[in-house]
Amino acid sequence: MHAITLAVADVGRSAAFYRALLGIEGSGIIGTEYPATENAAGGTTAMFTLDDGLIVSVYGREDMRKDSGVDLATAPSTTIGHFEPSREAAQAFLDRARDAGATMSAAPYTRPWGMWSGFFQDPDGHLWEVVANPGEGDPTEVRPDHDTAADAETTAREEGARGGH
Repeated sequence: MHAITLAVADVGRSAAFYRALLGIEGSGIIGTEYPATENAAGGTTAMFTLDDGLIVSVYGREDMRKDSGVDLATAPSTTIGHFEPSREAAQAFLDRARDAGATMSAAPYTRPWGMWSGFFQDPDGHLWEVVANPGEGDPTEVRPDHDTAADAETTAREEGARGGH
């Protein structure tokens, strides 16, 4: 995946939000010389290139509808995931989102499988999940914190049951 384009009500407002949230300038608002017509989409957008090269752009909702020929959903049906290396860093990102104008969801919490995360919505309702991903490893390998001695005892018991050492 190379780019994610978010349909927004106001490109300027969303560009300001993402500039504050991501802490990068981005392209600024571009493409204004290509105004929309009754049947054709306009070109006004703003783009932000992230450290890994992924481009996040904001594009007028009506322009995206005209461009794609699809009636767009009005409620979030996906989440945008953002991983941070610790709970503190994830909380700082959530705080930055709130300060930029996001609507915060329920307080962050730890799931039974050990993942800590919180949610917010941008000014257009796009749902974000901010995840603490200690060790920055594969998030599918996140496990709850366990007592090391209890883990060693469980491992020994399991190996014994399988006939291992």
